[in-house]
Amino acid sequence: MMPIFGEALKTLQASLQDPKVEAQVVEIAALLKKTLAAGNKILLCGNGGSAADAQHFAAELVGRYRADRRGLAAIALSADTSAVTAIANDFGFDRVFARQIEAIGRVGDVAIGITTSGRSANVVAALEAALERGIATVALTGGDGGRVAALAHAPIVVPGTVTARIQEVHRTLLHAICELVEERIANA
Repeated sequence: MMPIFGEALKTLQASLQDPKVEAQVVEIAALLKKTLAAGNKILLCGNGGSAADAQHFAAELVGRYRADRRGLAAIALSADTSAVTAIANDFGFDRVFARQIEAIGRVGDVAIGITTSGRSANVVAALEAALERGIATVALTGGDGGRVAALAHAPIVVPGTVTARIQEVHRTLLHAICELVEERIANA
């Protein structure tokens, strides 16, 4: 077997064996279901591969994951290139997500920051902006969790240090959360 598969399995197994990870998945799914049931929205942010994961998760909620159900309100803040580039140009790249949360975030929403290091300045600023507005915060990170984990009401810290392996676990966790949200909505 190629080493990459062994590394991926090792990181997935470490996450599976960490009781905090499973508990946080269940807690986050319940929070998102409550948020969506109340007519509020999910705001997601991340950079690079984490931006892609944010967009993927938003698409699963707005479209569907597995179940045919109503569309769920989710926005990936990295997807609007005009907003991202205008904000970066006028206020700096560290503000691209925080400024959007300031504009469209409301009490009752949830802000989700995805960063493998937990140290992405613009994700940190986004969760700080969310907390200032009374918006619940969730973080998916890795390593020691960084500043982002400390800012999250519900952090999931993947036990690993290799960016690609952490991203692979993040995708699995996001799919697990989608599945639980859909089950809870279908059974509500």
